[in-house]
Amino acid sequence: MDAVDRFTALVTGRRRALELDRACLAIAAGAHRDVDADHWCRELDRLARGVDSLEGLVHRLFVEEGFTGDREGYYDPRNSLLPDVLSRRLGIPITLSVVCLEVGRRAGVALEGVGMPGHFLVRPVGTRHHLDAFDGGRMLDLADCEALFRASTRAGPRTPFRPELLATTPTPAILARVLQNLREVYRRLRRNADLEWVLRMRLVLPGAGPAELLELGRAMGEQGRWLEGARFLHSHAPQWPAHAETLQTAARALQAHLN
Repeated sequence: MDAVDRFTALVTGRRRALELDRACLAIAAGAHRDVDADHWCRELDRLARGVDSLEGLVHRLFVEEGFTGDREGYYDPRNSLLPDVLSRRLGIPITLSVVCLEVGRRAGVALEGVGMPGHFLVRPVGTRHHLDAFDGGRMLDLADCEALFRASTRAGPRTPFRPELLATTPTPAILARVLQNLREVYRRLRRNADLEWVLRMRLVLPGAGPAELLELGRAMGEQGRWLEGARFLHSHAPQWPAHAETLQTAARALQAHLN
């Protein structure tokens, strides 16, 4: 079973609740075929050992262990791969937040992810405060969150900062956001083989659609698999009647490379 199949089985099997740590490690297996999920889960266990409060969690991760945001190499794909984040102690907001969430879960510290546009945060359940894992575990009030939102999205003063921008993000949406970050990085690096497995994983999560299908078909074509990409798009066109013509046109464009 390859990495995409393992991720699909994990996400769609649902014999038990979808585990964020295991799912993020399954994503990382797309880049590192030899990922030992049990090893990295034990590392998360170690990080949680002795932690009994939010303050203790912040001290453990950001003072004792030195986790920090990678500001210089923000678009390094390793920043979106949980084993690399755990080994390098570097990451981007969402993956550092995943570390907080999973260490907190193990330690009995109730936290939830908050997918604010432009920046991912962690919120202690039942509070209106937020933790910025990218900034050393800094605690933010609502005014701080709004300032961060405007700085990261460049939203002007006419854009309202609504409560729904700080809604709790469920596990599938966290995984989709991790994959979206990898998608943008691999697209920028023109690493089409990596872009392919990312898109295949993204397609098994809610919210994917014709845009992901079209990009996956192109990624196959960029690897010289024109006919395979065309067949892929043709096969999925009936599932998207409103976009069938676009998918069929893209499939014919791929086939044209064989003439």
